[in-house]
Amino acid sequence: MTGPHLSEASFDFLEELEHRNNREWFLEHKSTYELELKDRMLLIADAISAGLAEFAPEHVRPPAKAVMRIYRDVRFARDKTPYKTHVAAFWPRQGLEKTGGAGYFVQIGVHGVMIAAGSYLPAAPQLFAIREYLLEHHTQMRRVLSAVERTGLAEPLDGHRLIRSPKGFDAEHPAVDLLRNRQWAVTANLPGDAALGVDFTALVIERFRAMTPLVNLLNVPLAEVTPLQREATAGRR
Repeated sequence: MTGPHLSEASFDFLEELEHRNNREWFLEHKSTYELELKDRMLLIADAISAGLAEFAPEHVRPPAKAVMRIYRDVRFARDKTPYKTHVAAFWPRQGLEKTGGAGYFVQIGVHGVMIAAGSYLPAAPQLFAIREYLLEHHTQMRRVLSAVERTGLAEPLDGHRLIRSPKGFDAEHPAVDLLRNRQWAVTANLPGDAALGVDFTALVIERFRAMTPLVNLLNVPLAEVTPLQREATAGRR
């Protein structure tokens, strides 16, 4: 399958940006960024959205909204370099874009491609909602995680687990190992030059399809988080 992809010039730009991450250099080479990175990434996002339409239509979004900005938010960061040295795109569930729904993510850099789906380090209200849901649905979650892993297209879930059961949850509950998770996204990693191939979007779509059962399951409790729940669980992890 032939599809959009990045170019050698795209990677040349990103490699140089790692060493010349300043506004003057970026503005001097902005035309290269626009042509070889931004425009190509918009085409990639459009092709991935077309793929998502087949199995996750509620996650389809316009390329301009899916593709993330290359500009870093440095307001509270120690690292004040102004630009990311990768490009990325995100497809949350429609209606949950600003409330922490599970979705699909791809990040492309010279040193590797990360493909991910789920809810990465959800905020306290969303994490609480997932844990509450798992009290009754942990067997279903185990089946989903096992099925995703068996595809060979995603790494086993790394939950960034707590040492102990979370506050307010029974330490003897049969789902306690799942309840300790703080992160609910599965990932797949490819070499950077995978993004240069004509089959790149097909590779991403294939992995997104395999990860979809986890996204769908997580969005059941996440879609039901209310403003009252967000306030009640503020600060809880």
